[in-house]
Amino acid sequence: MGYRLLADAVMLVHFAFLAFVALGGFLAWRRPRVLVLHAAAVEWGLVSVFAHVSCPLTAWEDRFRRLAGEHGLARGFIDTYLTGVVYPREYLPAIQLAIGCLVVASWVGLVLRRRRHRMSIRRAPRRRAILSPGRDDRSRERA
Repeated sequence: MGYRLLADAVMLVHFAFLAFVALGGFLAWRRPRVLVLHAAAVEWGLVSVFAHVSCPLTAWEDRFRRLAGEHGLARGFIDTYLTGVVYPREYLPAIQLAIGCLVVASWVGLVLRRRRHRMSIRRAPRRRAILSPGRDDRSRERA
């Protein structure tokens, strides 16, 4: 029972990671520090897709399933849970391209938002600092 729970937990983490790869750029619009993590996640996604490097999460889930007495993952994570289940196998290249476009759109949107924010700061009228009553009085006495 414990290994099955671990396998299910790894599977959920894997789905969350894939969602972060696809949508994390939009999260960076609100939390810019997330961009570094998102760039690393996207890089890992590209390496795993184009260089056919196995994801350690897939290996962990497979191992935990086997230790629980179940069949392990005969294919990779995406092939087991998404390709042929959520979308037909022949759509895989189109899905990968759509996710890539989504990532690029989120990053372009982030750059445009940051530029617009910087421009609005430059255009904003400058306000005089309000001094505390004690400091204000002393500065008048010296003048």
